[in-house]
Amino acid sequence: MLRSGLCLSRLGSVTTRSGGLSPCLDHSAARVNSTQRTKSRPNQDILQIQCKQNYTAWTNPRMPYRSIRSYQGPLKAVVFDWGGTVVDSGVMGPAITFVRIFKEEGIDITDDEARGPMGTHKRVHIQKVLQNNAVLERWLNQHGREPTDEDIDRMYHRFIPVQLEVLKDYCSMITGAAEAVKVLRNEYNLKIGSSTGWSSEIVNEIKPIAAAAGYVPDCYVAADEVPQARPLPYMVWLNAIRMDIHPLESIIKVDDTFDGIREGTSAGCWTVGVAKYGNYVAATEDQISKMNPREYERKLQHAYDVLSDAGSHYVVDSVSDLPGVVEDINQKLARGERP
Repeated sequence: MLRSGLCLSRLGSVTTRSGGLSPCLDHSAARVNSTQRTKSRPNQDILQIQCKQNYTAWTNPRMPYRSIRSYQGPLKAVVFDWGGTVVDSGVMGPAITFVRIFKEEGIDITDDEARGPMGTHKRVHIQKVLQNNAVLERWLNQHGREPTDEDIDRMYHRFIPVQLEVLKDYCSMITGAAEAVKVLRNEYNLKIGSSTGWSSEIVNEIKPIAAAAGYVPDCYVAADEVPQARPLPYMVWLNAIRMDIHPLESIIKVDDTFDGIREGTSAGCWTVGVAKYGNYVAATEDQISKMNPREYERKLQHAYDVLSDAGSHYVVDSVSDLPGVVEDINQKLARGERP
């Protein structure tokens, strides 16, 4: 994020708050005798510093004022991630799938290594896991060469059928998610969108399962429908287009991963990280209920830290906490605040 204020440029000019350039204050300090510099630093390039002494900022007497539009209406939509946000507590399905497809290549990876890039397009996820130094070393020992695009493509094509096979055991709605979505729709008149690192093929499989549990978004966008998936903003923007929602500051993006939050901040909307049932606690609801309290607290705080560091405007335990967040954002919007 760029902060307003004065910034010295390398050319010796000064950028003002209005965006114009004003001349350097001390031109004599900028003049350097090239001969002396060459003698004192013969192996260094000579730095030429130029100052614009008579620059005049752009102005037009016919428009002495400029109006700035500020949205002060309520929120209009929420775009939810899928795994770890509304379904599959702990994001178990994808993690198990990644471990399995690497095993098929003769490479053992840990659960943490499998989860590292979670939230990205699954092909990109495989690529990033292979960039992990420890995983790359195992690959080199096994295959005697670095992984190629053909290797990544092969593993990605294996990911989809394996994920579909695993999905049936890890597609349950997270407790309270469907009920919270009903509140958002009925009490706050919000449209419900969705984005994911999954492909359309996987989304089409989970749609009827989620619908049977009472969760039916107004819009579905998968990672293979946009030029690039997370952390770029295209899936959120496509949700906005399909649901006819504007401006972007009237949208909340909800996610349990670092890149999912970055997707929302890149899109220009509010972001809410959900920590308890997501990728960083990495546990099913049953496992959480049986977890040692100290271990649970440590994992939960780690999840809060990661999601905060990603730039979340809010971090909460679960989707069930969203109504209070919506109330707070609506108050900020009414005051003219932006994400």
